[in-house]
Amino acid sequence: MLNTSFYYRTNSLIADTFSAAEIARSVGTPLYVYSLKRVLHNYYTIKDAFEGAAISAHVHYSIKANGNLALLRALIAAGAGMDAVSGGEIFRALAAGATPDQIVYAGVGKTMTELRYAVEQRIGWINIENRDECDLINTIAGALGVRQRVALRLNPHVIANTIPHIATGHGSAKFGLSMDVVQDILSDPRRYPHLDFAGIHVHIGSQLQDVAETAQAVKIARDLAFRFGIKTLDIGGGFPVAYQDSDELPHPSAFAEAIAPLVSGFDVMLEPGRGIIADAGILITEVQYVKKQDWDTFVIVDAGMTELIRPMLYEAYHAVVPLEQRAGDAGKFQVVGPVCESTDVFSRQALLVDPQRGDLLAIMTAGAYGMVMASNYNARLRPAEVVINAAGDSWEIARQRETWEDLIRNER
Repeated sequence: MLNTSFYYRTNSLIADTFSAAEIARSVGTPLYVYSLKRVLHNYYTIKDAFEGAAISAHVHYSIKANGNLALLRALIAAGAGMDAVSGGEIFRALAAGATPDQIVYAGVGKTMTELRYAVEQRIGWINIENRDECDLINTIAGALGVRQRVALRLNPHVIANTIPHIATGHGSAKFGLSMDVVQDILSDPRRYPHLDFAGIHVHIGSQLQDVAETAQAVKIARDLAFRFGIKTLDIGGGFPVAYQDSDELPHPSAFAEAIAPLVSGFDVMLEPGRGIIADAGILITEVQYVKKQDWDTFVIVDAGMTELIRPMLYEAYHAVVPLEQRAGDAGKFQVVGPVCESTDVFSRQALLVDPQRGDLLAIMTAGAYGMVMASNYNARLRPAEVVINAAGDSWEIARQRETWEDLIRNER
């Protein structure tokens, strides 16, 4: 929950070296605050874990977790590649300074327009998830007179120990290709003269809690790759993040050590997102009202499911803490948003001391799947984003808060 970038000092929540409350009062709420120092710490933790296990691994940051340009620029400068799941994310990666060869493009429903754009840009990899994609990409590459490097995403039929909403490697998931389809495609690659089948991709889900499941999936992919002379394994991401102090989760080094005996002689690609950005960001919100009703007390804040939908969509846990700690005994409160939905609840049992109108609260571990999933439902404005630099000694508004004019800018 708390870490070296978000911690208390004399009862005030600090973001690197700054008072989180002072940033919020300067910019307004709701507000996302990200620490580049923590982002890079997490990136190097994963990178070093695999290097320490003697694995030649290339880290591609998963843009879908958080696509803020300032974050992407910092990771690209540190040597990270980019993992995109849409044409828009490819565009965003290029705008942030990624070179095309650093980009991997995945996704179960790529459109013809997106595929053409990807091939035209000469991106490094396309991870194929449908047999028909082979035909589409082959046709596009042929028309452009190029040969496109691709990986086939294998669905290994491995059920990950994670919540069902974010498990992707089992047989009833929409992701990947079954073993028989992959074998059929690779058995006669001459059908696709403009494709270079250079990799096998496997990703069984997020918040993985059992390294044995990852090793099982990697072994299945490794055996398949070995059979067809393929030298690159893309093992996705899924490195877990602690959302509660009590969470006991495997370290990236545990994953690296588990798969090291399986990938000797292979190039390995990683696609972490949450593991890099989740605990590097917080969502700051202001209490608007404290409302007692029957047996409950509701703390109504100015952020809601339009800013962070994970608790409402997945029943995901995010700790809610005050920016200024108050002396006294903590009680249990429902922290809810202003959106006209009964599910607009961040926490049903947040521990707070005498919450009052005007208090500032932080929703922790909100860097991943927060702003990227924000919406304008109820004609609400998407929030501003602040980024603290890697040295921790300055901050800037990396994305301005939307205005009411933005809501109708593209209408007539």
